[in-house]
Amino acid sequence: MAQEIEIKLRISDQKALKRTLKRLGARPVGRGSGRVHEWNIIFDTPERGLAKHGQLLRIRTETPAAKSKKSKSASGRRVLLTFKRPLVDGASPSRSVQENHRHKVREEFELEVTDPAVLTTIFEGLGMHGWFRYEKYRTTFRLPTASHWAKGLLVELDETPIGTFVELEGPPAAIDRAAQELGFTQRDYILLNYLALYLEECRRLSQEPRDMVFVAKK
Repeated sequence: MAQEIEIKLRISDQKALKRTLKRLGARPVGRGSGRVHEWNIIFDTPERGLAKHGQLLRIRTETPAAKSKKSKSASGRRVLLTFKRPLVDGASPSRSVQENHRHKVREEFELEVTDPAVLTTIFEGLGMHGWFRYEKYRTTFRLPTASHWAKGLLVELDETPIGTFVELEGPPAAIDRAAQELGFTQRDYILLNYLALYLEECRRLSQEPRDMVFVAKK
């Protein structure tokens, strides 16, 4: 069983954040800047059967940002199928996770696929459809191995249509330490997913929810 333990933090000053990451010795994961464009499609039944049970089924297409604007070639792209759900009965997470209420903890299954179109056809044949789409740019950082406390920690900078966030994913103690190093406290932790954050933003702006996508510049 794979567990996803994470929080989000809302970032108001991206330049200051990057200065702090540099001071901590963080380095991007992947080639070049590590910045990747993500196109996400969430699938569910017409009755939202998965969402009602706290489950998520998603196809994500990742494209290196340098290529996403220049070419539609599949070179460098990766497609991931992800299924998430709450921890199920019979699972045996550690006591520290069982008692953890500060972080978002879920069971996660993920695999790389080669043909998202075929997978979409299969889902549609099972009565599901892609009902929500969202995009963002993500840059993933790791701290140096000398920072032993950060073992297993990912620092993921997300630029989204509703603002900039950092996702901290990894062991609970490492998440708390990283948040503190970045200048945040537990009161700043966000446990909502991007769909819920987007719906909150639509309510705040009195807008009808659609897809969470960047508005093309004229």
